[in-house]
Amino acid sequence: MRKLFVFVFGVATGFVAAHFVNQSPGGRRFFERVNRGITELSTAFSSGYEAAEREQFDEDLERTLKGLDSKDA
Repeated sequence: MRKLFVFVFGVATGFVAAHFVNQSPGGRRFFERVNRGITELSTAFSSGYEAAEREQFDEDLERTLKGLDSKDA
């Protein structure tokens, strides 16, 4: 229970600190850079996942078509 309290206290303290840092122009620029980095990372993961999904779909389609061709012969 104590560990949970320390964790919750740390998270709350972090939010309060971030709020005060965000009030300064330098803090806003810092959080804008962090948000930009998170957005870029998210976009990269998303693109990679979609590319892998398309590749898997193409492989499955080829396998299915080969199976249909062998049944016709």
